Amino acid sequence: MVTVYLGTSQFAVEVLERLAATPHRPALVVTRPDRPRGRGRRVQEPPVAERARLLGIETIQPEDVNADDARAAIRGAKPDAVVVCAYGALLRDPLLSEHEFLNVHPSLLPRWRGAAPIERAIASGDEETGVSIIRPTPELDAGPVCLQRSEAIALDDDYGSLSARLAALAGELLVEALDLRPACREQPELGVTYAEKIESADRLLDPACAADELERRVRALSPHIGAYIERGEGERIGVPRAALAAGVDDVEPGALEARGSTLLYGAAQGALELLEVRPAGGRPMPAADWIRGHAA
Repeated sequence: MVTVYLGTSQFAVEVLERLAATPHRPALVVTRPDRPRGRGRRVQEPPVAERARLLGIETIQPEDVNADDARAAIRGAKPDAVVVCAYGALLRDPLLSEHEFLNVHPSLLPRWRGAAPIERAIASGDEETGVSIIRPTPELDAGPVCLQRSEAIALDDDYGSLSARLAALAGELLVEALDLRPACREQPELGVTYAEKIESADRLLDPACAADELERRVRALSPHIGAYIERGEGERIGVPRAALAAGVDDVEPGALEARGSTLLYGAAQGALELLEVRPAGGRPMPAADWIRGHAA
């Protein structure tokens, strides 16, 4: 089967590699334009563009995949199916009507439609998530489901560990969908939730929240985005790793307190033990090292 692949992120890279190793290897990859990324804001190509080049697959990077020139390039590849995975832009008609599409989405739809389903599942304390293969429609992640499989969320999962398992599952499920062409079923209206894009406010470890909620937030944003606390005069300290401080309930909400080599952060209920911190402008370090060099 001839395919065209639309994807951008590192998650989409893993799925592309799985697809490229099958008879459904894409004839064309479509990804987003190069953009400034990272702390230095250096212009870099998307992860999918880099990997597609290494795989020797023709790649285009249109500003708008719905524009006439992009649609013509996709049409020129004569695909039997167009696969979408973490592309990062909305697809509209007439593009959607011109081809058979399959969309890879890392959640158990209709739960967690939208941009950040893995992060929201961890942060909300879900016990499981999964991957859904759907036929996309103009409404965001609302199309009929062709295949779906669940994946347990471990108590110590962060975004990095969970997304790696989901990407592997997504690759397997996509190939199965292309091989078997299963019938699709409409999503139920009950249980729809939206995984909004992660904003700066989502990264703040608000001491008005309970410690268990903050611990989940740290894991949900690690290692790719990162949570942080604010400490006087706008100073931000990143928190790559943290754990619930068992039995600790005497640290004032918002206070950062060193007890020996243990660094505690007070919450509305309980406290976090900060295992690793990132000082402003610095590299991540064990909390014990931060205490020795930075604690007041």
